[in-house]
This record gives sequence, C-alpha cells and structure tokens, in this order.
Amino acid sequence: MVDTELADLSNNMLLGAVLLYVVAMLGYAADLAFSPRPVKARAKELAGAGAPVEHADGAAAVVDEAAPRRDWGRFAVLVTVFGWLLHAGGVVARGLSVSRWPWGNMYEFVVAICLAAVTAYLVLLVRSKARFLGTFVMLAAVLGMGAATIWLYQAPGELVPALKSYWIAIHVGAAIVASGGFTVGFVAALLYLAAARHEEKGGTGLLDRLPKAEVLDGLSYKATMFVFPVWTFAIIAGAIWADEAWGRYWGWDPKETWSFIVFAIYAGYLHARATAGWKGRKAAVVSVVAYAALLFNLVGVNIFLEGLHSYADV
Repeated sequence: MVDTELADLSNNMLLGAVLLYVVAMLGYAADLAFSPRPVKARAKELAGAGAPVEHADGAAAVVDEAAPRRDWGRFAVLVTVFGWLLHAGGVVARGLSVSRWPWGNMYEFVVAICLAAVTAYLVLLVRSKARFLGTFVMLAAVLGMGAATIWLYQAPGELVPALKSYWIAIHVGAAIVASGGFTVGFVAALLYLAAARHEEKGGTGLLDRLPKAEVLDGLSYKATMFVFPVWTFAIIAGAIWADEAWGRYWGWDPKETWSFIVFAIYAGYLHARATAGWKGRKAAVVSVVAYAALLFNLVGVNIFLEGLHSYADV
C-alpha cells in the first residue's frame, strides 16, 4: 500500500529543495562575483585600496573598507542547509510512503545521489572552508534533480522481487554515497582545469575569485580518496548480493562491467598520484574521464543496455 499523503509530501519537499538550491546557487554566484579580488589579480590596484586580508585558502585579498557589502556566501550556506533538510525529508518521506528504502528505481536513485553530493559539499564546507564550490555543486544538484523529475519520475510503488533484499540498503546505499562524493571531486577537477588555464594566461575576471589551482586539485583528490573505498565496498557487496540472487558472484553483466571500469579508472587516478606524482592537469583529466564513466554506468547502462540489473525497468 502507498501512503499518498506521504508521497505528495515527499514530492512537495523535493520541489522545495530544488527551489532553495536555485536560490543558494545564485547566492554563491553573487558571493563569487562581489567578493574582493585576490591581490595577485590586483597588483596594480593596491594603492589606496585598503588593507590586505588573508582568505581561508591562503590567498590574500584587498578589501575596500569604505564599501560595506552583503555577505551573500553566508546567506547561500544558510539556504543550502534548509534545502538539504527539505531534500533529506523528501527522501525519507518517499521511503515511508511505501515502507521500503527510498532508492528502488532510477528516479529515487538519482535524487538520493544529489542528496549525497550536497552532503559531501557541506562536509567539505566545514572541514576545508570550500564555499567557492557552492555555485557549481548546487548547479549539479539542480540539474540532477530536474532531470530525474522530468525524465525519470515514477510514482512510489512496490519493489520488483529482485530488489527485495536487505542488500539494497547496503550495496545501493554505498553506491549512492560514493557517487555523491565523486560528483564533488568532479566539480573540483573541472574548476581546477579552468583555474589553471586562467592562471597560465594571466587573465582577470570571475575566476580570480577562486582559490589557487593547486587548492582545487587537492580538494578533488581528497574527495575521491575518501569515497573510493566506499565504491569498492559497493562492488564487493553487489557481488555478494549477486551470488544470493543469481548463484554467481560475477558474470560480466553490463552493470558489473561498468562498475569495475569506474573502479579501475579511479584506482589508476589514485595510484598515479601516489606513485608517479601525477598532479594538476593530467590527474584532473583522468578524474573527469572517471566521472564520465560513472555517469554512463548510471544512465547509459541502466537505460540503453540490457542485463540482469533491472533498475531501468522499475
């Protein structure tokens, strides 16, 4: 039985979360646009500009003390937290409406990944003061939830028999957490590529408000290193579930194959950084390729390839 009131509440909460994420995205963008430009971009403008201030990422900035400004960043963080609460509440309400884990189809899975990505961003915000990622993580969350709602939405219902197992909480839950963390790492890698090119050209503009390229490179590495073991665990848990469901641990099903490809690329990324000293552009490119494989594993395999995994059909 489906509790339609809880199902409607879930839909409304998730819609509210998307709207708040849009507001937060605009707030973060305003924070980037109107924040003081770093000294490295204003070397010729220092005279009479005010006192230099040290940012959390180590970049100095010049503040015009005579010109008060609104703290759009704090506003955006506050809106993000409220959006996260609505998002989490919507996911929980969706599960309660059908008395099961709320990731039984593609719509629910994508919504849960977006929640994991915003959660990972908030963790980085607390630990690394990475507010500058906010615009781009919110954009990813809005696009993901928008795509899920427009193209993947399904009314809440019972799980297909193959998914009625406690392993859906363990295996799929781990995959959701890892995918959310990989999303934040991907955003940081893309920003690194943009910032590094900008620094090489010595240009000025909005990218001056970002921290130095090596800071972005380090954040991408930290996010990936943290969730890679979670993805590894998700693959192992999936193999155990496959043995219970189909009588074999591994059968090179398209989902299994592409999950392993994602694992291999991210493993290569971490190994190259640890042993060959890969940093910067080469590492960022590998990170972007790995995330592209992850997206194909999520969308392409589930929708376009046939296999034992029935996620695309629920």
